Amino acid sequence: MSWHAAPAEAWRALGANRLRTALTMLGMIIGVGAVVLMLAVGEGARSTVNQAIRAMGSQLLMVAPGASSASGLRFGAGTASTLTVTDAEAMNRLPSLSAAAPAFPSGAQLAYGSRNWNASVFGVTPEYLTVRSWNLESGQAFTAGDVRRGARVALLGQVVARNLFGEEDPLGKTLRIKNLPFLVAGILERKGQSLDGRDQDDVVMVPITTAQTKLFGNAFPGTVRFIIAQARSAEHMDDAEADIIQLLRDRHRLGEGEENDFTIRNLTAIAETAALSARAMAVMLGAIASVSLLVGGIGIMNIMLVSVTERTREIGIRMAVGARRRDILLQFLLEALLLCVLGGLAGALLGVGGSWLVSDLAGMTVVVTGAAIALSFLFAAGIGVFFGFYPARKAALLKPVEALRHE
Repeated sequence: MSWHAAPAEAWRALGANRLRTALTMLGMIIGVGAVVLMLAVGEGARSTVNQAIRAMGSQLLMVAPGASSASGLRFGAGTASTLTVTDAEAMNRLPSLSAAAPAFPSGAQLAYGSRNWNASVFGVTPEYLTVRSWNLESGQAFTAGDVRRGARVALLGQVVARNLFGEEDPLGKTLRIKNLPFLVAGILERKGQSLDGRDQDDVVMVPITTAQTKLFGNAFPGTVRFIIAQARSAEHMDDAEADIIQLLRDRHRLGEGEENDFTIRNLTAIAETAALSARAMAVMLGAIASVSLLVGGIGIMNIMLVSVTERTREIGIRMAVGARRRDILLQFLLEALLLCVLGGLAGALLGVGGSWLVSDLAGMTVVVTGAAIALSFLFAAGIGVFFGFYPARKAALLKPVEALRHE
């Protein structure tokens, strides 16, 4: 049998028992579909995490106030009022930092005309946008002069702008925050979700002095909720953290042996850990789904062994009229390969369709890549060769005389 005739002969043999062929392929279809779907879900999770990391900014350190205590009870980190705007100004002079920005966030009710919305309102300085790598989609940011005089100007996140203004252009309009009028100076670019799941676009930014004195009040004037700092480079991260600790200990007059009244978190390290976790989850999901491919491969080997037994007499006749052992090996190997390849194609389509369905119904981010489909398809073909070789070899090693005697 020629190499050109072998595929046609394999196709004819599979078509002789279509129900068995379809059921055998079903295992491979489900296996490949599961692998494509799981890899798409895992890649979607990784993409979401990476997007959140890019949106967060790079080389970031967050400085939060320390823990407060009362009547012998010690509360959690961030409950004390130990950080001030002047601390941030002093940090901006450190050579290991490119910028540092204080923040004073809280929630507030917003209103424009008959519409209202509740959102996070951040009192910040102009440096905050620089540190967070946050650009404006339109308009302009408030200035250091606006901060000094406590101007009532605001920058709107995409979610706030959409819910308050709809299709209307918010620039130059006046909205009310806690019933105080604020001029919309700019619209922030979309940021998406943060690593902790918060919608970063559901935010309004105002000058920090305005937030402290006119919106929320402050029992400890000048204090802030946190300071976010950006190191000059990844190599400067350790130096930046050490410099911040030394600076704040000196400014807060902490003696030797006294605990820091602030905490520092390396946001870049946290982001890298999240990225590694997402990558590990993607690999784990793919590995779990691959088990179903192995099960499908075992099913194919089982059916091919049954086929060899049923067609023993046919094999004997073909050998008697001149078929070589390699011809028999090739035919049965091609039959197994065809089962896997056809099942792989159908499974890839099933996986892509399932990914689209999961994205549409569950609202999850899924990313179907050509590499995932190609990997699943090649894996399916490899399984066909691996699990089809033993039945094919068994058929090729049959002795013609014994095969002809088989009933």
